[in-house]
Amino acid sequence: MSIHDIDKIDRKILNILQGDGRITNLELAERIGLSPTATSERLRRLLKDGYVSGFGARLDPHKLGFGLLVFIEVMLDKTTPEVFDHFADAIRRAPAVLECHMVAGGFDYLVKTRFEDMNAYRSFLGQVLWTLPGVKETRTYAVMEEIKNDGPLQLL
Repeated sequence: MSIHDIDKIDRKILNILQGDGRITNLELAERIGLSPTATSERLRRLLKDGYVSGFGARLDPHKLGFGLLVFIEVMLDKTTPEVFDHFADAIRRAPAVLECHMVAGGFDYLVKTRFEDMNAYRSFLGQVLWTLPGVKETRTYAVMEEIKNDGPLQLL
């Protein structure tokens, strides 16, 4: 499945859902110019085919006590499939990790986390991250200001 497997109307539905996942089927149908039945069928197909990976609320991390956003570069001691697999399995189980991406370049993974404060991050670093299999080196980047964090995919 790819963007080429869906038409302009499907892309319009997906663009609208990215901005408002709680939109009613009737309102969605009105905005794309189809009947509610046709809209519902298209949405059901897009969900079934995996174009939508889920729905959820965007929470305000500052109001919930997670105001410190931290990115961490992680370098592993070896770059073998086994070491990659062990690290990936372990990082998936770390609740403080919001995102983790294997990257090309001067390090192996980029990890995104949120904490109450620097003390909480320091505890995570020592008690969780440094205990993960294969971790050789880390670099921490505490975010001073979030400029943009809600960018939708551009499905023109």
